[in-house]
Amino acid sequence: MGEIKKRNKGGEGQTGPSIEIGPGSAIPTRKDVGLFTAWRVAFFGSIAAVLYLVFARPDPYLRIIAFVPDGILVTFQVTLGAILLALVFGLFTGLGRLAGNRFINGIASLYVEVVRGIPLLVQLFYIYFALGRVVQIPAIASAIIAMGICYGAYMGEIFRAGIQSIPKGQREAAWSLGMDKFQTMVHVILPQAIKVILPPIGNECVALLKDSSLVSILAVADILRRGREFASETFTYFETYTVVALVYLIITLFFSKLISVMEDRMGASR
Repeated sequence: MGEIKKRNKGGEGQTGPSIEIGPGSAIPTRKDVGLFTAWRVAFFGSIAAVLYLVFARPDPYLRIIAFVPDGILVTFQVTLGAILLALVFGLFTGLGRLAGNRFINGIASLYVEVVRGIPLLVQLFYIYFALGRVVQIPAIASAIIAMGICYGAYMGEIFRAGIQSIPKGQREAAWSLGMDKFQTMVHVILPQAIKVILPPIGNECVALLKDSSLVSILAVADILRRGREFASETFTYFETYTVVALVYLIITLFFSKLISVMEDRMGASR
């Protein structure tokens, strides 16, 4: 999962470039000509491939395209709900990791270490099947809760690093103006931290969108589940999963570009 990391060169006073590595699609920017060109080729090439398949071989590709849209809506529903939940968990976890209270800090740290040590698929099974013996949670709700809890741990570390990146002088200046700690965090620190954490948060959101395909295991009718149902009925596995892969690629590339545009606009407003 993506995470903000700072490398020091030669000593603590010198900070090297930030290194970000994650499972999400690389966020294309015009400054990186190679990546931006690759994004355009991949995005428009995927759309062209879908159109060609539909017009060249309507059967089965047109039927597959007509069968999948319901799954796209479910995928967006699960992804959006999980992102909102993960942002809430991430914010409170990041603040907890920075808290001076040892108990709060310990709880937040324990949450991060435990959740990051358990695979997302296991968490999905645990919430839907294991907890099902105690309380029945609908499949979509289980998917949103599991993914929100899982990604909240990773986003918590991103929030923590983003908040720590703001110079201490900003806090001292706010305190000198009579602000308390809560007002300083809400009105001074977080607005600046958002500009720092937007790229890695965006990368996590794209990764979450791709990982939403795991919810098909819970019989949630997402894109992959709908494709699996069509393939099992028609035995067109190659054609169906080709379309599913192209649909996922188009969606993830679109949102990676959207995040890039948001980042550019926020950068221009600094």
